[in-house]
Amino acid sequence: KPASPNVLPGAVEDTRNMAATLSGEFADLAQIKKQLISVIAQCKERGLVHSVKASELAFSLPSLPLDEVPPALPLTEEDALDLDALCLAKSYFDLKEYDRAAYFLRGCRSQKAYFLYMYSRYLSGEKKKDDETVDSLGPLEKGQVRNEALRELRVELSKKHSAGELDGFALYLYGVVLRKLDLLKEAVNIFVAATHALPLHWGAWLELCNLITNTEMLKSLSLPDCWVRDFFMAHVYTELQMIKEALQKYQSLTEAGLTKSTYIISQIAVAYHNIRDIDQALGLFNELREQDPFRIENMDTFSNLLYVRSMKPELSYLAHNLVEIDKYRVETCCVIGNYYSLRSQHEKAALYFQRALKLNPRCLGAWTLMGHEYMEMKNTSAAIQAYRHAIEVNKRDYRAWYGLGQTYEILKMPFYSLYYYRKAHQLRPNDSRMLVALGECYEKLSQQIEAKKCYWRAYSVGDVERMALLKLAKLHEQLNESDDAAQCYIIYIQDIFSCGEQLEHAEVSTALRYLGQYYFKNKLYDEASLCAQRCCDYNDAREEGKALLRQISAVREQGESSSTDLSLPIVFNPLSNTTTPVRRVAPLDLSSVTP
Repeated sequence: KPASPNVLPGAVEDTRNMAATLSGEFADLAQIKKQLISVIAQCKERGLVHSVKASELAFSLPSLPLDEVPPALPLTEEDALDLDALCLAKSYFDLKEYDRAAYFLRGCRSQKAYFLYMYSRYLSGEKKKDDETVDSLGPLEKGQVRNEALRELRVELSKKHSAGELDGFALYLYGVVLRKLDLLKEAVNIFVAATHALPLHWGAWLELCNLITNTEMLKSLSLPDCWVRDFFMAHVYTELQMIKEALQKYQSLTEAGLTKSTYIISQIAVAYHNIRDIDQALGLFNELREQDPFRIENMDTFSNLLYVRSMKPELSYLAHNLVEIDKYRVETCCVIGNYYSLRSQHEKAALYFQRALKLNPRCLGAWTLMGHEYMEMKNTSAAIQAYRHAIEVNKRDYRAWYGLGQTYEILKMPFYSLYYYRKAHQLRPNDSRMLVALGECYEKLSQQIEAKKCYWRAYSVGDVERMALLKLAKLHEQLNESDDAAQCYIIYIQDIFSCGEQLEHAEVSTALRYLGQYYFKNKLYDEASLCAQRCCDYNDAREEGKALLRQISAVREQGESSSTDLSLPIVFNPLSNTTTPVRRVAPLDLSSVTP
């Protein structure tokens, strides 16, 4: 378990500079705690139960002495007039009787009562929408049902907004209504206004984060200069797959005095999950469960990591534990789905992901995972539908784009695959899996130059599956570019041997066979002999290795000498950093290539 969350290599100096910048904003942690206590109280009065992040952060800060605890929020004259109606309506609101709550708040004039009135009407519409979908055929039809109250709410809130009568909470609700109506550009402007009006309300920041699609859009926003902005930027960086920047931000926040925040620990764990640093992520999730053993949030991400590592006992324990806590939570259903998937019970896994989507049709992870299960069951049409729903929920989900690419690849439709793989690559430009998939598509479309670029770029950014060089070598081999193929095989073998994986990697024998023949043709008999001897270590190449050794012996008996003209390194010597394929391939540029 890591003692403290680490930043990525090379980011230490940047982190120190950022920490120095943040130290001024977080110098008075007592003042931050007072602000958090105040905004938590305001959120509770308005029925915004998801102010839990502020509560988690406040809990991680030192306690305040009695004389410094902020007093209850003062009442305005309008608040006093509406107090009875507000208390009655809030009790109905807490019982989820939203129409009843709205009825008793009609005509109230205070900002607090007006927000609860409009919010009750909004939630009533959402509840009716969910009730209409209970008997639907499945989660795939849920997106067709709308909240009928949205248009009326938009008209009323728009009038108030034009008159400048909306406070920070009402602006937040107006933004949510606009987002639900797919008026995204207007919603972004309203959420930015909400963060200016009430900078401490995390809900507005979170909604804004979900609408930001790229760094250019992020830079164009005029955001308030407040300490909450640092949390927002870190969250956006994670969503935009800018993990190095996100980790720097979170590291700076921990160094500013927020080391005990479970929210920050969970976000760092998610960031490491996104860059497939599984050991770091697992360590942080285990630490998180020690500090907060009844936590359900983010546990679906934890289960993804356990799934990747095939840790069946740990995943089984997590699933049973979450069922005991709350079996009707989305995250619990996803964890159980992952457990059944790991046991290759794909029908049961899909069933639990469907349950998760009945609980929350906008659960991104469940859509993507259900697509994976349908792929396992060879139900490509259902997989495509699930992946498309995932993209509707979040266009930044590279896994859904990648899944669509794989599905169309199975259907032997490489032009479609190429389009979806390119989308995934744009979201994860340094992910070798996307680049290898792109290379395979270009190869199928007989665009060998683009395929070579993709494979070489995949190797350059760090090939996680150790397949890019092998595919590049085979492509050179097919094109009769023997020098280039040999160079790629050499680098591939040395990479495998340097990691001590050579006996586990079946493709090593392919490379050794080719290099043995290559050296033999070029009269480098010592190197050819070495490759042939190594071939004998592998069952599938043993006979060819023995045959090559006999050929070499026959040639040597005839007195033919070795050639020294070929300038290639010996396979099993360390390779210098400057060695590249003979024909150096330029970095990937897909701008001129259209699917």
